[in-house]
Amino acid sequence: MPHSTAPDPMSAGDSQTMSETTIKPEPSTQDVAMEDAPSPAGDNKAKVELEELFDDNDSDQEFPSSVPAKSEEDLSQPTTFKISDTSTFSDPDVMRAFYQRLFPFRHFFQWLNHSAVPGPDFAHREFAFTLANGALLRYQSFPTADVFRKHCIKEVPPRFDIGPVYSTNPRDRKSLRKASAFRATSRELVFDIDMNDYDEIRTCCTGAKVCHKCWTFITMAIKVVDTALREDFSFKHILWVYSGRRGAHAWVSDKKAREMDDNRRRSLAGYLELVRGGDQGSKRVSIRRPLHPHLERSLNILKEHFQTTILAEQDPWAEKSEHLLNLIPDATLRAALQKKWDSSPSRPSASKWADIDSVAKSGALSKTSRELLEAKQDIVLEYTYPRLDADVSKKLNHLLKSPFVVHPATGRVCVPIDPKRVEEFDPLGVPTVTELLKEIDEWEGEEDEKKVHDWEKTSLKPYIDYYKTFVSGLLRDEKEQMSVKREREEQHGDAMDF
Repeated sequence: MPHSTAPDPMSAGDSQTMSETTIKPEPSTQDVAMEDAPSPAGDNKAKVELEELFDDNDSDQEFPSSVPAKSEEDLSQPTTFKISDTSTFSDPDVMRAFYQRLFPFRHFFQWLNHSAVPGPDFAHREFAFTLANGALLRYQSFPTADVFRKHCIKEVPPRFDIGPVYSTNPRDRKSLRKASAFRATSRELVFDIDMNDYDEIRTCCTGAKVCHKCWTFITMAIKVVDTALREDFSFKHILWVYSGRRGAHAWVSDKKAREMDDNRRRSLAGYLELVRGGDQGSKRVSIRRPLHPHLERSLNILKEHFQTTILAEQDPWAEKSEHLLNLIPDATLRAALQKKWDSSPSRPSASKWADIDSVAKSGALSKTSRELLEAKQDIVLEYTYPRLDADVSKKLNHLLKSPFVVHPATGRVCVPIDPKRVEEFDPLGVPTVTELLKEIDEWEGEEDEKKVHDWEKTSLKPYIDYYKTFVSGLLRDEKEQMSVKREREEQHGDAMDF
């Protein structure tokens, strides 16, 4: 339940002891042995060649055009592979072509590095790769975007997850004399919204299945969480990403968010958490009155969706109204509604919702109208308020699937979602990797081969354009903050001169 005021994400607090995150499937002995496999690009301690460093220009060389490669031995160059009707997104050749032609490595690097010049924010970042056999290869790190790109092209991982920035290179952790010297130092504040958590209230789909009707639950969640993060905590750089199948992730990249310890993250997650699980039929929302401003604002955002999504489309009480009756605190009103609905068991949910007020006004109300209003507010929030996987947000060292990877079950790319246009986002319309490669093969526009990149020939273009704009804004703010910090240090130094 939210506190009376928004918690200060920068308030003091002790970090919890770091524990390694485990991702299913459980690793076998062989998988664990693979954890410290050497990088295909070589040891990160090795000297980084100058040509491997990205400078801040618009060359976008990680997005090659369709010009045939001069040297077929160089995996980093486009291959002559052509997509066919029998090609599948699990095909290594398909995934290699995706990493060669479409994955936005340069901007991905800048996003995690917070600068165009390679630094520890990227070099000390953990990447965890899911291999074709299901094994999880953790604590991988790369000094530059080019080394990382070559690794992906060579190994073609079905997906990879992003972890925190560590105090030292993750590959070197076992060589340290003290285990305490290896610790997570920063990481984006992340949120995970999964459609599975709505199974008890959605009526159209269950499990991994998603349709346009139930996707609106994710739309509602993005609206509420994004607004709270911006207005209550003043975060600016929030990247929402489609999970590729049934949910969405948020990456808060502001510096003050990245530097939050576990206590602060736990406090912020608790601020946003409202709906909790319980036995079927039990009350899942318990709110202190008067309503917190965040909940007042959320109700204003959600009330329209309650009418359209819940009452009209999901129609949760058409056949079963027991749970709705249990949420009404007035026994006299409950009994009157029970009698009315028993005579018309298939009465639509919208009608039953209207019955609550009409029956109450007829005199079947022993409690105050205020108590009934509060009960109805609780019901609206239970059926519309975001259901977050709070554990994902509470730990600095939690792994989360990377943006722009291909979902292994659907073949869809995990693309960004513009929160300003969230209602326009269609999860079923997100392109698959095979569709994108076909679009490259079938592209017939006029082009200067040195300027038109493969991603510009596909339906991935608007998503990468949005991502580039997001990253540019983040880097601009990072540069400004560094400039202000240097000025303060110089002023402080001048003040100490005698």
